[in-house]
This record gives sequence, C-alpha cells and structure tokens, in this order.
Amino acid sequence: MALLFSLNIKAQGMPTYDNTNFISLVKQLIESGKQTANIIKTVQFLKTQKENIEKVNNVVRQLKAVREIGRNNQRLIQMMQNDLRDILDSPYIKPDEVSRVSESFTAIVENSLDTMDFIDEILSSDYLKMTDSERAEILKEKELESKEMVSNVKTKTRRYEDIISFRKMQDKINNRETEY
Repeated sequence: MALLFSLNIKAQGMPTYDNTNFISLVKQLIESGKQTANIIKTVQFLKTQKENIEKVNNVVRQLKAVREIGRNNQRLIQMMQNDLRDILDSPYIKPDEVSRVSESFTAIVENSLDTMDFIDEILSSDYLKMTDSERAEILKEKELESKEMVSNVKTKTRRYEDIISFRKMQDKINNRETEY
C-alpha cells in the first residue's frame, strides 16, 4: 500500500453532462425566437397603423382645405352680390367703368369656379395617380389662391368705394352753393 500512495496516480474520468441545463437552454432559445417573431409582427402592425393614421390625417387636411375654399367662394359670392351692386348702381361710376368693373369681378368669379371644378376633378378621380399627401398639397395651394381672390375682391371693392367717395365729395364741392 505504501507503494500505491507514493506513486501519485491521477485518474481521468469521463465528463458528465447535465441534460437538464441543455434542455433549459434550448427551451429559452425557442421562447426567445417566439418573442422575436411576435415583436416583428407587432412592428409590422404598428407600421400599418401609422400608414392608416397618415392617410386619415391627409384626408382630414383635404377636407379642411376644401371647406375653407368653399367658405372663401361663399364670401366672394356675398361680396359680389352686395358690394358690386352698390358700386354699379352708383351715379359716380361712369358707363365705361361699369364694363371694366364687371369684367374684373367676372374674371375673379370665373377663376373661382374653375378652381372648384379642378378640386372636384382632383377629389373624384384618381388624378394622375396622386398620393393623398400630393393631393392635400394641391388643395392647400388652391386654398391660398382662394384667399388671395377674396383679398383681391376686397381690395378692388375698397378702391371703387374710395373712387365713389372721392367723386361724391368732388361733386359736392363743385355743386355747392356759394353765398357771396
């Protein structure tokens, strides 16, 4: 026995593997794969919902622009009915000016009607295969144009009213009775 203890023998055995740790690792990998697949599906769903929200947002913008254009056209018509009649009926507007005033306001109204026809065409057909955002951009431009038309009508109305006021004052001055 002394011989056995003095030889310093080292034994090498077979390594043992713990199957439960390996099975647990495989289960975790499978679960991680499932979670990744669910995350990918969620991201795709969220992208789809974002696109849907953008489409709705563009439609809302289009509706607001169309409504504003309609309001501007309504203002134009009201201004034309009220102010233009007063201008044309004024005795201080000369006959040749009546035709110029009428033509000027008629051109604005025709432009307004053309804008409404164009808007109808954009909204009712798939105009040049436009996207909603491109359509909304064009409608926004048309909205600005209609605001400019309203502003032009106001400016022209004010100018003609100033002309009438000036001529009225001039008439009073020229036809005043002098008491000398």
